[in-house]
Amino acid sequence: MAALLQIRDACKSYGSQVLLDSAEATLVEDVKVGFVGRNGAGKSTLLRCILGEEQLDRGEIIPHPRLRLGYLRQHDPFLPGETALQFLQRDSGQPDWKCGEVAGQFELKGAYLEGPLSKLSGGWQTRVKLAALLLHEPNLLLLDEPTNFLDLRTQILLEHFLRNYRQACLIVSHDRAFLGATCTHTLDLSRGRLTMYPGKIDEFLEHQRERREHDERQNAAINSKRRHLEEFIAKNKARASTATRAKSKSKQLEKLELVEVTADEPTARIRAPQIEPRRGPALRCRDLSIGYPERKIADGIGLEVDHGSRAAIVGDNGQGKTTFLRTIVDSLNPLAGEVRWGHGCQVGTYAQHVYTSLPESQTVMGYLESVAARGTKTQEILDQAGALLFRGDHVEKPVSVLSGGERARLCLAGLLLGQHNILILDEPGNHLDVDTVEALAEALIAYQGTVIFTSHDRHFMKRVATCIIEVRDGRVVNYNGAYDSYLYSVNSEIEAGEREAAASRKKTAPSPGGAPPSRGAQPARRSEREVRREISTIEKTIARLDTQKKQLSDQLLQATNPQEALRLHTELESLQQPLAEAEERWCQLQEELD
Repeated sequence: MAALLQIRDACKSYGSQVLLDSAEATLVEDVKVGFVGRNGAGKSTLLRCILGEEQLDRGEIIPHPRLRLGYLRQHDPFLPGETALQFLQRDSGQPDWKCGEVAGQFELKGAYLEGPLSKLSGGWQTRVKLAALLLHEPNLLLLDEPTNFLDLRTQILLEHFLRNYRQACLIVSHDRAFLGATCTHTLDLSRGRLTMYPGKIDEFLEHQRERREHDERQNAAINSKRRHLEEFIAKNKARASTATRAKSKSKQLEKLELVEVTADEPTARIRAPQIEPRRGPALRCRDLSIGYPERKIADGIGLEVDHGSRAAIVGDNGQGKTTFLRTIVDSLNPLAGEVRWGHGCQVGTYAQHVYTSLPESQTVMGYLESVAARGTKTQEILDQAGALLFRGDHVEKPVSVLSGGERARLCLAGLLLGQHNILILDEPGNHLDVDTVEALAEALIAYQGTVIFTSHDRHFMKRVATCIIEVRDGRVVNYNGAYDSYLYSVNSEIEAGEREAAASRKKTAPSPGGAPPSRGAQPARRSEREVRREISTIEKTIARLDTQKKQLSDQLLQATNPQEALRLHTELESLQQPLAEAEERWCQLQEELD
């Protein structure tokens, strides 16, 4: 395989901070590499050097003559009033049928493709940018935190795209699940050095842990031998009869060298609030409608969250997750119904808008001291600050000079130093590295209170969530099943859509001359295997809907409250149409199979 890009003896510093110290790596064609390292290690800086936006202090980056770089732009490259199709044609110079075909891989069709881009959410706009990337046919993709703020469905679509993409990728991400699903190699940046590991992220982290343990055991053995030699030399160097042996031992002692433990950087140790556990419902929503005066987002919401639960709020971007969170913490009035917290609930909130109201005149340490629970020791505050990456002189920084990411981490540190028995967390891991996200997960698992949270990090969701609440199509309901089951159902929906799109592309495949086909092209018959796979997916959907229907029917039979009975009846009615459609589709597939 050809080397698309070589990094040789790369050095880069900002003042006393060394980011690259004679770093070397080679990226070869067709290999997808996950790029990891602590926050501030220099990953984004190296990407900017590869793109030519910054220069190395020393060393060189050597591109192959055939290198075609593709970079996922964080800014919006769209013109006012432009549609997605118009942007794709303008950006790529490709005909409309080709742009539509590639856009379809990201479910961009209809109003999403032909409506104004300004009306699309950030996640859908990212899909448009990804389609534009693909149309340029790069052979090395550079993606810097591509999953930030993407909903689950868009993440999975991006995963499927990358798995099928037959070119090289360098992906910076803190999302272990995403890296594990897309990358076959791992590139680590630590202490200014680059290390390429020929394996997935989980294998790399396990290798790193085993290597650290091996080095620590080796160092312990060396230290033990060193003490033994020092004792022997001290006892025997003065005696004429043993001086020669003592001198020989001295030479052995000089040759003993400790192994540098490569992973001895500070490790995040996050402590959640220490509170007394409680029982019973923490949150009750009754016949709740959420949204804005001009637009209702969801209605008929009736759910409970018990004390001690860790409820993950899931759903596509734009469906209303943040609206629901804002309503239950009383920063947005409900349109109808009620939100009721249990007796003695002390709610602490971490949301994307919270850190804009930090006191500008305070220092990091001053703010944390002002919000910490009474009796919190100074060392505990410093430990929490350090865990959220405020170390050394950084604790004396004034809030006014902090970046958005630093302010977000400061808010999270302050929240965790309080005594809240309810934590509402909106994307808590967005500004944290892999190790700190893992430490936060451990802290929340040990927490005795209730957590209601959103996250786009599937590894974090799987570790933390004990129940799932889905916001979708104007409804907010408890999802029956663990996060893995929810993930499976979303994957199944996307795979079914991709099969349908693939069949459609076969029907409308362009002629060898490059022109789009005539309208009268005959559809290609699907293989028996494809039909059976769709039947299997539909059968799982029918089973899930049947289970939900039975559970709701049982609850309806036992309901004594008229409002509760009405809510259950409404939910039961809403299942009838998707169940009937799934059963009708199953019958159609059976006929196709026959």
